[in-house]
Amino acid sequence: MSKKNVILGVSGSIACYKAVELASRLTQAGRNVNVVMTKHATEFVAPLTFQTLSRNPVTTGIFDEKESWHPGHIALADSADLLLIAPATANTIAKLACGIADDALTSIALASQAPLLIAPAMNGKMWMHAATQENVARLKSRGARFIGPEGGLLACGYEGIGRLWETVGILEEAEKILCAQ
Repeated sequence: MSKKNVILGVSGSIACYKAVELASRLTQAGRNVNVVMTKHATEFVAPLTFQTLSRNPVTTGIFDEKESWHPGHIALADSADLLLIAPATANTIAKLACGIADDALTSIALASQAPLLIAPAMNGKMWMHAATQENVARLKSRGARFIGPEGGLLACGYEGIGRLWETVGILEEAEKILCAQ
């Protein structure tokens, strides 16, 4: 059995700390995990945390790879068996829906042919906003899969939908996708 490659995209949400557990569990499950963080995500969790748990360098910028002529973000996109974005903010979902590739994560997403699994996390009003729902529908129409968000107490103090799905559930869904290949 070949080792499956998972790109774990982490966008700027307080739920980034749960992505640390995802990276750890995916690595423990024998997956090759490459973490790609948005600039805002690095404000919540240091890249070194993900690097240590994934045992791979963390990509935080489009120009991180300087070791070869081949652009690093394209190499990652080409190697991916799954692109998992957890947490996915409203901003990242909007960029994906519109094909905007202005950072490493969205560039890899645009270049990748791998299945896309998105685990949203945001304020409930942002999740329920018509623009976000239209972006989700657009991505689903292109084959993206979503898990969550779920309801509960949000970091902003509100009660409602918008919490990142439990990491065990995200991991199970990722494994289903990987095992089906």
